[in-house]
Amino acid sequence: MKLVFLYHPVKNLKESLAFYRDTLGFEEAWREGEHTVALSLPNSEIRLMIEDDEQELTAGGIFLVDSVDSFFKENKEVLEFVKEPIDIPPGRYAIYKDNSGNLLRILDFTKEN
Repeated sequence: MKLVFLYHPVKNLKESLAFYRDTLGFEEAWREGEHTVALSLPNSEIRLMIEDDEQELTAGGIFLVDSVDSFFKENKEVLEFVKEPIDIPPGRYAIYKDNSGNLLRILDFTKEN
């Protein structure tokens, strides 16, 4: 597993983008539709992803795995998944909780191969 994004749900994408870009100086890396923007963090390969979807979910890391489906299959009996694997533009995505209730997101880039 490799940390690739820090995820922050936001109430208003436009206002939040202005804050992170214009106030903090982060650079926009890419957008996905009208709800998601990734920002490059200075001196880091990790990006900040802000999104106005999934307001009920908390901030946390997004980790790259080889296969979300394999990870899910191997761990579904021992981890509490709050979102089972789904398709997203670059591949597959799922969310599970750690033993303290923090959300851990995983994704793969299987659609980019």
